[in-house]
Amino acid sequence: MRAAGGALWRRTPSGDLEVVVVHRPKYDDWSLPKGKCDRGEPDAECALREVEEETGYRCRLGPELPGNAYADREGRPKQVRYWAMTVVDGAFRPNGEVDQAPWVVLDQARRMLSYRRDAEVLDSLPGAIAQPG
Repeated sequence: MRAAGGALWRRTPSGDLEVVVVHRPKYDDWSLPKGKCDRGEPDAECALREVEEETGYRCRLGPELPGNAYADREGRPKQVRYWAMTVVDGAFRPNGEVDQAPWVVLDQARRMLSYRRDAEVLDSLPGAIAQPG
């Protein structure tokens, strides 16, 4: 199964890096926003669509980040691609999948995340957004 998502980021006035983490009440976990790609849907389009569905934020793609591969809760193989993303517009609204989507500083996000694989994606973010172009 293919999936895609994003690491939404911004700088605070003091220059700290903040990211969005999402809470899914169905699983009571914290993760990066992501979701399954539709048949024939390009991964980058899927990432933008899923992030908007889960967070309410319409975003712009930045650099691609390392993805991950794992077995989902039913044991099926899952490949996930991620991109750094910046918000163009929108606002978080709780929905059927996500009830919270706070902006938190990077270190706090790492501590909140339920899965090590998501923390590894976040670990790559500072270097990826520092690269020109």
